[in-house]
Amino acid sequence: MATGIKDKVAVIGMGCTSFGEHWNKGPEDLMVDAFVEAIADAGIEKSQIEAAWMGNALDDINVGNSALPLAHALRLRGIPVSRVENMCATGSEALRAASYAVAAGAVDIALAVGVEKLKDTGYGGLPLRTKGLANDLWMPYGSAPGSFAQLAGAYAARHGIDKSDLKRAMAHVSWKSHQNAALNPKAHLRKAVDVETILKAPMIADPLGLFDCCGVSDGAACAIVTTPDIAKGLGIANPVTVKAIQLCASHGWELQYGEWDGSYVANTRQAAKRAYTEAGVEAPRRDLSVTEVHDCFSITELVTMEDLNLSDEGRAPFDILDGRFDREGVQPCQIDGGLKCFGHPVGASGLRMAYEVYTQLLGRAGDRQRGTVDLGLVHNLGGAPFNSIAAVSILGRLH
Repeated sequence: MATGIKDKVAVIGMGCTSFGEHWNKGPEDLMVDAFVEAIADAGIEKSQIEAAWMGNALDDINVGNSALPLAHALRLRGIPVSRVENMCATGSEALRAASYAVAAGAVDIALAVGVEKLKDTGYGGLPLRTKGLANDLWMPYGSAPGSFAQLAGAYAARHGIDKSDLKRAMAHVSWKSHQNAALNPKAHLRKAVDVETILKAPMIADPLGLFDCCGVSDGAACAIVTTPDIAKGLGIANPVTVKAIQLCASHGWELQYGEWDGSYVANTRQAAKRAYTEAGVEAPRRDLSVTEVHDCFSITELVTMEDLNLSDEGRAPFDILDGRFDREGVQPCQIDGGLKCFGHPVGASGLRMAYEVYTQLLGRAGDRQRGTVDLGLVHNLGGAPFNSIAAVSILGRLH
């Protein structure tokens, strides 16, 4: 029977660029910057890397539809290099591929890189001309804010929550991220914003205002993974290990039937359940020290707290307003500033989020460091609530 990958893969090095408007750099430059940090962190030679995966979601405006730009930029001589794409879960998909290769014994050391360069296009949002014939059939007039605004409306209706109460909880989500990002030199938006400013911001898609939406940015992040035994041979006595990586993709149920009421994301619930089982997490509210979730919109983070079983159904707004997920709260979420303040260079986000968990586990986060961190969770959500890919990864120490 399958035993999962818990503690079969060690993360020995990670790197992450600052996220922002990198007008003077191309995606190749960003990949190099992230890799230089990661390989110095790992303390290995580039020649020891035996396979690499590049995550890049919007190939037609970036690096192209193969992984050759990664091989060229990093001069990865003679090794297999692959490009992966899974919408907003692309960075997590790259990490999953590299981790599976190591866990399977196919290679000893593997590299996962995520990159996206969006600001040069001049678009205010994601520059999507088409995502293929299937998507063109079901989303001809859709938008990301519109899709997630529907999630907010459905959530409020299901749980009988007054719109103003939900709006204030959403504002707290964004307020929290801005507070945290002010302490993070790699975040794009580092200015604290008060709750009243957030509440009074222009409406984008009711009830989502300007500060309920994450921005667009450029960035790259990467991870170097190996086996725990090799990590120990490199002098890392208690390495960070992968406890679980699970993905769950929509199969059409939400789009085709009336059973789903639009108030939650079914894929996140399924991926989380499998990840907890793989990692041996029996009580996520007790066991998880920090979380990084896909806060493309403030309502997404709010609903995800329930989908991950970190709040009871219908209680996430109250847990948020009580400060449970604040930096000094019981279970911090987006302690680095999240997508809200990093922006969302699609291919890089999943690995950027893993980078924060890795940094917290190693006690390197400086002013935003959480005291004792045993387990951290990363959640990505690609697509829309009604047609999505959810990824849940859990990292911890080997012990």
